[in-house]
Amino acid sequence: MQAQMLAPAAVLVVWSLAMLFWTAFTRFPAMKKSGMDLANAKPGGRGQDLEGVVPDKVQWKSHNYAHLMEQPTLFYAVTMIIALMGAAAGDVTAAWIYVGLRVIHSIWQATVNVVSVRFMLFIASTLALLYLAYRALALTLFA
Repeated sequence: MQAQMLAPAAVLVVWSLAMLFWTAFTRFPAMKKSGMDLANAKPGGRGQDLEGVVPDKVQWKSHNYAHLMEQPTLFYAVTMIIALMGAAAGDVTAAWIYVGLRVIHSIWQATVNVVSVRFMLFIASTLALLYLAYRALALTLFA
């Protein structure tokens, strides 16, 4: 079960990198279109500096990439703990549910971005993560 438990985490890593490239492939052309010249950009510029400079729809990909660097770090930790301690079939299922919902959340945020739907996707994925956190705690405290 160890590989089956780690597979969803590996998929989420690859998805996060896909979002990074999607961000770059949409952001750089938008920056150029807005008249920005990267060769003459001020030192210390950050992605947040592009708010209001490039279209919001372009920034949505970046916002989602940032989200993928936040809560999923907890997912990676519980996935490792459960894999090391001995995953059950329900743990693997919950991990795949989490990853599936995060991918859907990403696509939604990057394209449509209706916050009420995005929030429901976030809550649903958080419930899967909550289950996984409980399992990691139970497997370690009661080992």
